[in-house]
Amino acid sequence: MQPHEGKPKHSVPHRQYGGYEYSQQSGFVPPDMMQQQQPYTGQIYQPTQAYSSTSAQSFYGSNFEDEPPLLEELGINFDHIWQKTLTVLHPLKVADGGIMNETDLAGPVVFCLAFGATLLLAGKIQFGYVYGISVIGCVGMFCLLNLMSVTGVSFGCVASVLGYCLLPMILLSSCAIVFSLQGMLGITFTVAIIGWCSFSASKIFISALAMEGQQLLVAYPCALLYGVFALISVF
Repeated sequence: MQPHEGKPKHSVPHRQYGGYEYSQQSGFVPPDMMQQQQPYTGQIYQPTQAYSSTSAQSFYGSNFEDEPPLLEELGINFDHIWQKTLTVLHPLKVADGGIMNETDLAGPVVFCLAFGATLLLAGKIQFGYVYGISVIGCVGMFCLLNLMSVTGVSFGCVASVLGYCLLPMILLSSCAIVFSLQGMLGITFTVAIIGWCSFSASKIFISALAMEGQQLLVAYPCALLYGVFALISVF
């Protein structure tokens, strides 16, 4: 009889804790590792729809066609700018309230630069005064018109109208380059330009804000504002 014959072979005890099988000899073995792994087939995921340059071109082409022009996105409309300029140059022309109520600052900025440039040609560096008086005048007219009108007005609309009506003042500053405006003829011409600017501005304001019968009340503060610009041009 062999000495080791008949003795049972020792088996490694296994225990289970929380659904996982734990072996004292080999340690912790998750059940995922005990499952047979799937062999790698070497296939790579292929998308179902391939990229097509023609489809992308049609997509971007349709979007570009639907987009508005760049000048329209910036709020620059040359037709409306020309109509507003003609309204200022022709004081007796009826103003279109729909166009005049737009916030268009392209024309006023150009006119302010032109006014400062003509003053510079006359030997007067007054760019700071021009922009400072413009801002103060726009704020004052904005507060005044909101008190007088029922519908109210935006600050951009006030700045746009006052800037467009500065166009006759450029004519005054251009004349100051050629001859002096401090004589009787120059003073008369200056008063006429102030009346031109204030009448055009008041006409546009009452047309855009439906303020019938209040043109003289609106023209008076406009005349004060343009009178300051006239003083800069004359002196």
